[in-house]
Amino acid sequence: MTSTNVYESCKSALSIGDTSNLSLEEALNRHQQLLECTVTSNAVSINSFFLIFASALVFFMQAGFAMLCAGCVQKKNIQNTMLKNLLDVCGAALGFYSVGYAFAYGGSFGEGSDSGKTFIGTSNFFLSGVDDVMFWVFQFAFSASCATIVAGTLAERCQMTAYVIYSIVLTSFVYPVVVHSIWSPQGFLSAHASSPLWGSGFVDFAGSTVVHFTGGLTALIAAYMLGPRRGRFYDDRGKLLITPNPMPGHSSALQAFVQVLGVFILWFGWYGFNVGSAVSITGPGQPGIMSLAAVNTTLSPASACLSAIIVNYFLAERKRGEGEFSLKASLNGCLSGLVAITGPCAVVEPWAAIIIGLLAGPIYLVSSEALVRARIDDAVDAVPVHLCSGIFGSIAVAFLASPSRLELVYGHSDHAGLFYSGDATLLAAQVCGILFVFAWVASLMTPFFLLMNKLGWFRTDAITEITGLDQSYHGAEHLDADDHSLGPKPISPFQRTIAGSHVRVSVLDNSNSDHGSRYNTRPSTLDVSEPAADGA
Repeated sequence: MTSTNVYESCKSALSIGDTSNLSLEEALNRHQQLLECTVTSNAVSINSFFLIFASALVFFMQAGFAMLCAGCVQKKNIQNTMLKNLLDVCGAALGFYSVGYAFAYGGSFGEGSDSGKTFIGTSNFFLSGVDDVMFWVFQFAFSASCATIVAGTLAERCQMTAYVIYSIVLTSFVYPVVVHSIWSPQGFLSAHASSPLWGSGFVDFAGSTVVHFTGGLTALIAAYMLGPRRGRFYDDRGKLLITPNPMPGHSSALQAFVQVLGVFILWFGWYGFNVGSAVSITGPGQPGIMSLAAVNTTLSPASACLSAIIVNYFLAERKRGEGEFSLKASLNGCLSGLVAITGPCAVVEPWAAIIIGLLAGPIYLVSSEALVRARIDDAVDAVPVHLCSGIFGSIAVAFLASPSRLELVYGHSDHAGLFYSGDATLLAAQVCGILFVFAWVASLMTPFFLLMNKLGWFRTDAITEITGLDQSYHGAEHLDADDHSLGPKPISPFQRTIAGSHVRVSVLDNSNSDHGSRYNTRPSTLDVSEPAADGA
């Protein structure tokens, strides 16, 4: 709609005709109304386009997540991993449309939105009565990002059934309650509330806790209950390996290319994630908020990448006598810096963003090593990146939040960061919010995954895991003579005759074992016929 059409539409809506017969005061009032209507209409259109653009950036992050997962799994599981990334989006779309948005923001805007604090939304199911549907698209992209965090963690051993159900459950109920509590004006933790918690509220501008901590904690719970991939920490007899098997992806060269490209896509999409969380581009002070968020989204991952690779170099030198510049450490360090700055991106100064990034890199390294020592298998290191860095980002707010930035974003600055005010109120609110999200997610997702495991829907059987999920679920063939996707050092004894007539796999089935006893003593045998070699 052109400016002329907007003007004429407002003129028609206000029933403003010929004003030549009106008094000067009445004519000026009519023209003022017309001008306000035109400005408001243009502002709505600009804000809608801004949300469309930001939503597209956040949605495009799904491609980055998919590439990271593809670079970390073996060839025999690539199709399955890619499909799960796609199903995340599909499940999130349907779940967040039907009830998720209603639980997150139902009744938060419009009439009755000032009725006090609530635990969960109670209206706008199936988007009924929602005027700004573009806001739903933006929030749906966030919910899909939260669900996708778990995809890489459970790669190569999780059944399709459990994963699809998980995606819907998380995005339709678990995640929306966290959103309502922290981002809705009616949330009991919300800094946007008319009377925020302890005069401060929980400050999480773009989702270090709401999105990343929620997804990371879910991934940790699921990985613990699912158990490690075969051969990661134990041999095929259940004996603990002295050195964990790194289980690299299908091709080192392709893996590096795909993962680097995936990180760049994620970093690109993160500008929509953080800057787009301003929601409006036309309000007073909004340009300053968005500009600061963009600057901090650049500085924090850059410093985190450098700190991670430098610290990892010296740690490797101390262990082996020779340092190395690890691509994995630099990439995940970069992502940790992005996760850590997501919550404070609009309320901290650029120098503080650099400090957050410098600390986020080593935090990733320490938490990743701790996860391995605990023998919890995370194929893409999503737990250290999202859970640990998400917690750190939310705590960093309590120390580094600027009073002027808080005032601009939330309209109050009585309780700024500890380094500015010496007041620990914001720190208390941040800790309270983190504990609430932990309790909420753990209390729901733990019994959910226990139920999936009890029903036998959670982990694939041992034979499927060895031959590959692609072959079992998608009909892909991998056991050909030139395919080494089963790994350079097969976990189980493979007997291949040169004549090529028989393959025998002897394994121990751990598909239904619990975390404490992952390998039982029930043997399984796989026979796969192979064509005889030419001339045999």
